[in-house]
Amino acid sequence: MILTVCLNPCTDVTIELDALNVGKLNHVKNKTLSFTGKALNVAIGVARLKGKSYATGFMYNENGSLFEQALDREGVPSVFIWNKGRVRENYKFIDNKSMLTEVNDVGESISENKQAELIELVANLSRTSDVVVISGSLPRGVESNYYTKLFNVVSSDKIKVADTEGARLFAALNAGVDLVKPNKEELQSTLKEEFKSQADLLRGCYSLIDKGAKRVLLSLGKRGAIITDGTKNYYCKSINVAINSTVGAGDGMLAAASMMLEQGAPLEEILRAGVAAGTATVTTFGKISFTKEKYDEIYENLIVEEIK
Repeated sequence: MILTVCLNPCTDVTIELDALNVGKLNHVKNKTLSFTGKALNVAIGVARLKGKSYATGFMYNENGSLFEQALDREGVPSVFIWNKGRVRENYKFIDNKSMLTEVNDVGESISENKQAELIELVANLSRTSDVVVISGSLPRGVESNYYTKLFNVVSSDKIKVADTEGARLFAALNAGVDLVKPNKEELQSTLKEEFKSQADLLRGCYSLIDKGAKRVLLSLGKRGAIITDGTKNYYCKSINVAINSTVGAGDGMLAAASMMLEQGAPLEEILRAGVAAGTATVTTFGKISFTKEKYDEIYENLIVEEIK
């Protein structure tokens, strides 16, 4: 089973426009609501791939039941640490060139008691899990080292996966993790360097391995992804598809990669599956996941190359 820990859920309001004209009147072409959060997206992606996932994390009294219902519809069981207030709302504006502009809300603050409750819950749930995925930002009142605390209560025989950036990523690395999944921009902002060539990108990945990651899966957007364990390096180019939205693509990638890790797959298969799921996700508008049929179609057409 894959346990996913969502620390900062949100309601994604995805709005499609012909163009986003700042300071002018804009007309909405399409609008969708998704009850989401990076780790919840991963749980749903695993379910779409016919895997077994379980979702936990922080949730809020006023509208949290909508998230439970959304997970139920996907066949994902869940249990949360409940807090006062309501889940924050994030706005994603997509124009006719598939350019994404995001405006993220600030959520409610989490007390130290609630933080301690989630640590205890993760410790208990992880005992019956094979993989533990912790991803995303942190709510107000929660320090970056919370990532370290959560991973530290997961036993060493479990597979630990992190998807975050900056101080939170360093905190996860302090606990030792089996896989991290930054994208290029997150890698650059975390290490405070600019990477232009493939060799530069690998050097950045190696830096994360030196700091505690066993593997790095680096998303390159529509160019595909790289994976490395510091010894073997592989690249998988994505195939051309109609891009409707990049929302949730990284989470889809992580869902498939986590399933491959659970199955003990080699690096190249972790990469291929991740790119297939990430690519399948961008073909949908206003959705946070992909269909198994689209995933299978794309997977069959991907080629993985070793980087010497």
